[in-house]
Amino acid sequence: MGRQPEVLWAQRSDKIYLTVSLPDATDVSVKSEPEGLFSFSAVGAQGESFSFSLKLYDTISPEGSKTNIGLRNIICSIQKEKKGWWKRLLKSEEKPAPYIKVDWNKWCDEDEEESALSDWLPSDDDDNGVNGRDDESSDDGLLYLPDLEKARGK
Repeated sequence: MGRQPEVLWAQRSDKIYLTVSLPDATDVSVKSEPEGLFSFSAVGAQGESFSFSLKLYDTISPEGSKTNIGLRNIICSIQKEKKGWWKRLLKSEEKPAPYIKVDWNKWCDEDEEESALSDWLPSDDDDNGVNGRDDESSDDGLLYLPDLEKARGK
């Protein structure tokens, strides 16, 4: 078993976002199973092996999950089987491992989700598209994260 990279997590009512901080990763392998088992392994820039497995709080839909491998990190969008807010990331009530942290940049509280979506989606009377997202370049919410757009001042 290899070392564990830093893992940041956030949730929406329908998805869990895991951001694995591992620059220049190669041989990335991500597996998710319906009962909520999530496994990750990769080789870091220095040839070190990194891996971890998580038993998620509830069941997921592996076919609806996506992974985006970037230069600095790997973003995993995990589709929840049932829409709703989880009390925590992991099934176990124990304190999570120290390499798992909340991603406050992507975090959205349950009561804020609806208003956050309406702030970022184009309205019907917005025909110039300046404030809206480009649906053709969006990957079902995987790459479009409102906090990143806000940070750029858009």
